[in-house]
Amino acid sequence: MKTIVIDPGHGGTDPGAVYRGYQEKTFNLSIALNVQRYLTEHYEAEIVMTRTSDITVSLSRRTAAANAIDADFFLSIHNNAAGGSGFESYIYNGALAPNTQAYQSIIHNTIYQTASKYRVNNRGMKQANLFVTRETHMSSLLLELLFVDHPDDLALLRNSTFINDISRAIAEGTAKALQLPKLSSAASPVSSTLYKVMAGSFQSRENAEQRTEFLSQNGVASFIVPASVSGGVYYRVQTGAFSKETNAKSQVEQLKRIGIADTYILAGTDKSESPVREDDLYRVIAGSFRERKNAEERVNLLTAAGFPSFITTLDIGGLTYYRVQAGAFQEMDHAKALVQKLKSFGIIDAFIWSGSDLPPLPDSPAPETPEDKWTILGQSVIDGCQLDQFVRSVYPDAPQLGRYYRVYGNLYGIRGDIAFAQAVHETNYFRFTGDVQRDQNNFAGIGAVGGGAAGASFSTPEEGVHAQIQHLYAYASSDPIPEGVKLVDPRFDLVARGSARTWTALNGKWAVPGNQYGQLILSIYERMAEYTQKSIEIQQQTLQKLIQDLNQ
Repeated sequence: MKTIVIDPGHGGTDPGAVYRGYQEKTFNLSIALNVQRYLTEHYEAEIVMTRTSDITVSLSRRTAAANAIDADFFLSIHNNAAGGSGFESYIYNGALAPNTQAYQSIIHNTIYQTASKYRVNNRGMKQANLFVTRETHMSSLLLELLFVDHPDDLALLRNSTFINDISRAIAEGTAKALQLPKLSSAASPVSSTLYKVMAGSFQSRENAEQRTEFLSQNGVASFIVPASVSGGVYYRVQTGAFSKETNAKSQVEQLKRIGIADTYILAGTDKSESPVREDDLYRVIAGSFRERKNAEERVNLLTAAGFPSFITTLDIGGLTYYRVQAGAFQEMDHAKALVQKLKSFGIIDAFIWSGSDLPPLPDSPAPETPEDKWTILGQSVIDGCQLDQFVRSVYPDAPQLGRYYRVYGNLYGIRGDIAFAQAVHETNYFRFTGDVQRDQNNFAGIGAVGGGAAGASFSTPEEGVHAQIQHLYAYASSDPIPEGVKLVDPRFDLVARGSARTWTALNGKWAVPGNQYGQLILSIYERMAEYTQKSIEIQQQTLQKLIQDLNQ
């Protein structure tokens, strides 16, 4: 059996390339763990990792470990930075172990077959005097997958579908180069029990991707593993696999400290949750659109009706189509049942896609509900003092913040009065009965992801309102913030710009799962409007009486 050393670049005190809070070391580890998992599950090989967590490992320790065990191949996984875009690979520019150039060619080309589908630039096969390729005695290869400081490359590194695809390509290329035997279907993928740490399990891939993004920002590498549960598919977020249960428990405690309350350990194989290959799934597509906004409207409609869904993309003939996926199943009968439910609900363009055929390509607009028409961008209607009056009718000690919502709402073109309703919902009428405390001035729960995580803090109430409006602007617009305005939202750059144009489009984004998040905000806004209207009517009656008295 051949021994392969997988080396996730950097780690611990060495973050590698850093850009807008994203650290190369986290991407490296996430991809490397994915490659390890895929090789272990599909091929006969002994996989040794130079690190499996965020620890500091010197270059000499990495190469010495590989040399000590007389490994057959050393694979170092990195991402690039500082002026460029795309993928390249490196071998040593001096004397090489046999087959090194052949290995590079096979692995590089296999990776690029997948990367090219994402329009990744091929920067070529190169040679250089790099420490890990120079000091290892066996054939070695260093991959520079993408540039963390290039917007398009960074978007792919944040895309778990791309990470899974590119990791699989690395693994398949390595297996092909080294001619690894495939495991038989009856073979166990691991020789001993592994304790896998799961940081959540979700029916929606989008929610799983949000969790991996949050973990990445907290220095925890993770990847998504689809699992079959009672015929349906759940997307589990795995943050590690350990041979010792004590190490797995330590990882769980680390996750709980950053607010991941739903973490758990999966020992060996759970009979109720069997891993599945996404290529083997029957996906239920509830519409395919040329315009992303139409796909988003369809997702909003389905979510409100109790059908969790998310958007995937597919390139056909140079055109991008936005597909709304409402489920994925191992059994065709389960997929057919969901299609029938969707059609009964009115989604007549629902269909099943197995990945081997091309789906229909309609571009009809999605139906709208009245709630879906309320955009985040727009003008406020209710005055600041009226906002304060409404909330104090419920909680007399509520702070007077209405004027800030009007001022910053007007500055960004955001409906500040509805943003105020959002704050009412998040803070329970400014009583702060959840994880966020009053002195944090965090009126929208920014960064409060549950499990006791309190989220961001702001120096003044005004700054807290500004941060909320700015965060809404990130969702509602792809334009830069107004000139001369300070960036105060700590999570502004984590938002997919322009991904939620309406309040209901925040469902599952601002709050997870939050299937009715936007609807709840709008229902509070409706009560605010009714209260304000009644207050105005009472004031009008009082003024009319006053005028009558003055004229007598």
